[in-house]
Amino acid sequence: MSKLSEGLKALINAAHARPTVTKAPANVRAIYSQISDSAKTHHVGTPAWLTIATATTMTLNSPASLLQLHALASQSQSKLSPTETAELMREVGLKCISFNGIPRTINSLGAFRDGLPKDVQSQLKTEPTREISSQNADAIVSRGRSLWNSIYRPFEDKLVDKLALSHPNLPVYIINSHYATNLSDPDQNMPVKVGRVLTSLVAISCLRAQTGVAPQVLSHIFGLRKAFDDGSAETDVEGGKWLAGEEGNRWILDTIDSIVASIGGEAGTTFAPGLGQERAKL
Repeated sequence: MSKLSEGLKALINAAHARPTVTKAPANVRAIYSQISDSAKTHHVGTPAWLTIATATTMTLNSPASLLQLHALASQSQSKLSPTETAELMREVGLKCISFNGIPRTINSLGAFRDGLPKDVQSQLKTEPTREISSQNADAIVSRGRSLWNSIYRPFEDKLVDKLALSHPNLPVYIINSHYATNLSDPDQNMPVKVGRVLTSLVAISCLRAQTGVAPQVLSHIFGLRKAFDDGSAETDVEGGKWLAGEEGNRWILDTIDSIVASIGGEAGTTFAPGLGQERAKL
């Protein structure tokens, strides 16, 4: 295999391309603490606010901040153990793939696990729950379409048709490869599930933190509300119904923005803004 030149390797790792993960800022734990306190004021439970914070932090590509978040959430008055907290964050990270792509989740989940306390690491689940076989494929596809319908009704079929105009396989891939196998929850027993309501929170958080995709943010805000309209919302998500209302929607967006401001600073999101400007300075 041919070797890369030093110049090419330097270009790949050029500062303007922001080649490494984002460091945890000094104030990030304080920001998470403020979010936790605000959530308690509004009777929003740990799973909900932790899902928002985890998905936003994943989007910002800051594994070190995730560890700060886990430490804080584990010490808060939560019904989740430190291991359950880690499992919830890992499930959120997996679902972030459908909005952020695979690389950020690989980077974040790997560094997250490596940085957890050893006793928590040793208790993390190691068996996969999303294997596909000839016996369960139809059920998985049906599960994904049900989630799709719940989020996008009454336009679920029109949206499929619209996406198919862009590419006939686009809705096929989105529904069967994301809504079915990733975003909807497996039937197997899991230590922690990121169900219907929390999945909408993952979507809103990732998309808002990315910037540039307001139509999709809007769709998933409506998707969160529809969970309580069609009865698919879990009854045990503390604060879920409030989050699905006008005041709760604003709280979600403000919470995401506060994390972006803390971790991203003046540069904001790591999804390319500033790339051209920084390169022009070279």
